[in-house]
Amino acid sequence: MDVSITFSFFLIFTGAAVFASLALATRQPLIIAYIALGAFIGPYGLSLVTDTKLLADIGHIGIIFLLFLLGLDMQPQALWSTLRKSTVVAVASSAIFLAMGFSVVKLFGFSTIDALIVGAAMMFSSTIIGIKLLPTTVLHHRHIGELMIGMLLLQDLLAIIVLMILFSASSGDGSMGMDLALSMLGLPLLVAVALFVVRYVLLPLIARFDRFHEYIFLLALGWCLGMAEAAKAVGLSEEIGAFIAGITIATSPISQYIAVNLKPLRDFFLILFFFAVGARFDLSMLQQVWLPALVLATLVLVVKPTTYRWLLKGVSEKRSLAWDLGFRLGQASEFSLLIAYVAIGAALISEEASLLIQATTIITLLASSYIVVLNYPTPIAISDRLRRD
Repeated sequence: MDVSITFSFFLIFTGAAVFASLALATRQPLIIAYIALGAFIGPYGLSLVTDTKLLADIGHIGIIFLLFLLGLDMQPQALWSTLRKSTVVAVASSAIFLAMGFSVVKLFGFSTIDALIVGAAMMFSSTIIGIKLLPTTVLHHRHIGELMIGMLLLQDLLAIIVLMILFSASSGDGSMGMDLALSMLGLPLLVAVALFVVRYVLLPLIARFDRFHEYIFLLALGWCLGMAEAAKAVGLSEEIGAFIAGITIATSPISQYIAVNLKPLRDFFLILFFFAVGARFDLSMLQQVWLPALVLATLVLVVKPTTYRWLLKGVSEKRSLAWDLGFRLGQASEFSLLIAYVAIGAALISEEASLLIQATTIITLLASSYIVVLNYPTPIAISDRLRRD
């Protein structure tokens, strides 16, 4: 049944309100409600909303705004010092998670290519879960927030490399090395251009017209999305471009006003993103991969926190912080889903391997949300003792 985008939005947000009410009444995380709604009324449920690709693309804007808002509250000096420490942890942990995923998938009889791509998909943690479930004051003003952002940004870069390899393998033109080199060169160039534009264009405009709030809002939106597109044009991700857009105007006195006004817009798009995650998963095919998915998801939920705790302790972080950060990053990522979609679209992996990545990712997103919300301070905690924002 084809329905208009307006009616789709009506179903999604009315349904989200109902499911969120049930989730709060039964003390469940709200993210679970949005994913469950997608599975319920999506193409593999009641088929009330079928154009999930469009919704996923729209929902991706929520991730872009999320990274932009993070940049607005980061100081460049603090980020640089954190990145130096995060690099060791991010690279070492990614290698461990790749080996873990590869080994499990091979044990279940999948091909070597399937195992490599599934292992690569397990390297990353969810930016949305990690950041959305961390209290705002902790995220922006404490060491754990800086460390988490540094690690997630490095994983973002690794994810871009993996996706570029997949795109190159699917095209077969042998230009992967050149594309990768150009992208890595594009990063400092993008930062330099952004700093120039902010200093000589944006800040003078903000200083002159800061009393026109609507203008500031539009300027912020244009800058965020413009930098996202610029990053995509040089082979990087929209998320990296949005983060650069945010951090380059973080020193502006108007940055906190922009952050406060963009938060509702971010949440609007993130609801669509999580709905699309649930809607794109074919529950009827789960029986084909339920056992390897369950084994791999369990290992992810156990091995990731333990690995992060061990590595962070090795770089002189406190044990309590290491466990806290480990559990907050103890899941697969929205990048894992993207890898699954790209790889199956390019016929690089089997349908079962793609479904395995999707099933493992959704299981870990759900389970990790429960673990964090029920045990650590979050803005959406059911317990008053743990609710922070």
